[in-house]
Amino acid sequence: MQNAHLRLGRLEYVRHTEGTNTHVWLHVDRYMGDGGKAHLLSVFGGDSEVGALRAAIYERHAFTVTFPNGMSQTVQLGPDAGCYTGSVLLGPKRSIRHLVGVSAALQANGSAGMTYLVHLDGQTKGLAWATVVSLLGLPADPRWGDVVLGGMRRDRLIRRLDGIGCNPAVVQGTREDLMERISEARKAGLLGFPESNGPILWPRFSLRETWTMARQEAA
Repeated sequence: MQNAHLRLGRLEYVRHTEGTNTHVWLHVDRYMGDGGKAHLLSVFGGDSEVGALRAAIYERHAFTVTFPNGMSQTVQLGPDAGCYTGSVLLGPKRSIRHLVGVSAALQANGSAGMTYLVHLDGQTKGLAWATVVSLLGLPADPRWGDVVLGGMRRDRLIRRLDGIGCNPAVVQGTREDLMERISEARKAGLLGFPESNGPILWPRFSLRETWTMARQEAA
């Protein structure tokens, strides 16, 4: 298992104007992006660094994310991004602040035929299927995930994204696309209905469990 600091990324923001020069860097503990488009950004650092990055996000500026393997990518969250800040440590000499930035696409997750998953691997297939069903409002059964998502993976409609501290992916398909796949799989006898009438019970996944699975995968 890697030490925590070896699993962190680094964010660097540089801006030179006529009146000021800004050069800050922060630690990145979670990141999800697609090339130059960032969707989820979780960083921590000092008051001034977090404040500068918050302003940069709202002003649609770009910044550089360096991954734990040393690779770097210039990214931005784009228009209408949201920022959420909090305190990790408050002290008389130095405070540590936490900032989470979320793109407009992730805030509208499931719309426009794109469903973003923070973590997708062999241990989280049930969580991934539950997320897709919930966001798209599908009438589905927990047991159908392997068949439907497996078919989408074979058709290359599930694509891996860049990640730090997680293993993100995007599922490409509208509600109508998924309904058609469910219908075809049902006609082919690949999907079974519950044996008795009644509500379908889905497993529950807490946010803590989601991040715990992500940490285990990263380790």
